[in-house]
Amino acid sequence: MTEHVDVLIIGAGLSGIGAAHHLQAALPGKTYAILEARETIGGTWDLFRYPGVRSDSDMHTLGYRFRPWTQAKAIADGPSILRYIRDTAAEAGIDRHIRFRHRVVSASWSGEDARWTVEAIHDGEPVRFTCGFLFACSGYYRYDAGHLPDFPGIERFGGTVVHPQHWPEDLDHTGKKVVVIGSGATAVTLVPAMAGKAAHVTMLQRSPTYIMSLPAEDAIANTLRRLLGARRAYPIVRWKNVAAVTLFYRLSRRRPRLVRSIIRKATIRRLPPGYDVDTHFKPRYRPWDQRLCIVPDGDLFAAIRDGRASVVTDRITEFTETGLRLESGTELDADIVVTATGLRLLALGGIRLTVDGRDVALPETMAYKGMMLSGVPNFAFTIGYINASWTLKADLVSEYVMRLLRHLDARGHDQCVPVNDDPDVTEQPLMDFQAGYVLRSIEEFPKAGSRTPWRIPMSYAHDLVDLRYGPIDDGVMRFSRRPVPREAARRSA
Repeated sequence: MTEHVDVLIIGAGLSGIGAAHHLQAALPGKTYAILEARETIGGTWDLFRYPGVRSDSDMHTLGYRFRPWTQAKAIADGPSILRYIRDTAAEAGIDRHIRFRHRVVSASWSGEDARWTVEAIHDGEPVRFTCGFLFACSGYYRYDAGHLPDFPGIERFGGTVVHPQHWPEDLDHTGKKVVVIGSGATAVTLVPAMAGKAAHVTMLQRSPTYIMSLPAEDAIANTLRRLLGARRAYPIVRWKNVAAVTLFYRLSRRRPRLVRSIIRKATIRRLPPGYDVDTHFKPRYRPWDQRLCIVPDGDLFAAIRDGRASVVTDRITEFTETGLRLESGTELDADIVVTATGLRLLALGGIRLTVDGRDVALPETMAYKGMMLSGVPNFAFTIGYINASWTLKADLVSEYVMRLLRHLDARGHDQCVPVNDDPDVTEQPLMDFQAGYVLRSIEEFPKAGSRTPWRIPMSYAHDLVDLRYGPIDDGVMRFSRRPVPREAARRSA
């Protein structure tokens, strides 16, 4: 039996639950369902279970616009974020619309019927849904496997090797020598979190990353919440933090030497006297060529200062029976090696799209406003910012989709599709970002364009005006009604 809904949302993580909340609030008469491949709500925040897992954005911007973050810690731990998402779903009754263990494999659009037919696998069996609008909120991480380089000799290592994306519940690192390979957000989170119990934790990096310390608690936010209450304080704090992040990002792009100097001086203050900052904390690239790593209350620097952790900047020659041998000739003993070597991206969750029998090759499409695909009707997807919190963009995308659906209903249209017929638009990467996980997979994603509305500015202020208030019928988005069936046409005649 095929189930039909007005809107089908793919993914029950931060974006999917937010999209459902926006849909219920803006268009309560619409029917919808959420297809979730896993067994529970939460997406990334349920998948990652490694020690210390937390946000790398403050929760006043990573939280939903419609639901204030009320906890004292602004840089929140993973379980708290997961609770926030699940509470949002439960309180709004969204959880009743979720179909768990439904992995979407394909979606085909019929212009004649003005609907999507979505094929999924549920407990090993194929199931089918149809919908008028398809909304992909599955993020861009591949959930079944992280990135693991080909390390020579890894098979002969006598200890435990673990990737953060698949953390064993029974892994005990108490009193163990731990080597964490990597220098990104996951590594700088793991090192201080494991250092409390481990004999010693070494962060082994090929090259340094920009790392900044921020207070775990936002004193202004906590004060305003006490004085004004959560509802009134939340938008003030949200805009304060948006402004701070935006200004720092722009300063980084315009005055990279100044920002590099600011970060360096702050790093020196938190490390032991005489520490070799140039070797371990002086990146080769400019600030914000890659995402900055945030450490709450300087916990990574504190672990280094106390001697519980250390940083080694070198390259791996091979694994040995007892650890790792490096290019410098140094050998690192280890009982546990954590390969925090990055994630793998997967465009639209690996879903195969077809439009009127034609396969959609994603790299041949262009992203309209960073959220729809040229030539693909009644379809939207969510990808957040790389220079600010994910949810800032996710909220705006959902708001725009609600405006678009309302526009369709008001004018009696069945279909909307962005069409790129501007010969002056040139292709650009969807994410102009130098992080390894992006560079490894960006060619599999849709393209951005050189001109509006195909250009992706990565600016919340720009998107706020464009997506919340800009015209829906802008000449690029085309609207139509589905053809009248011949029998119906003859009867009406």
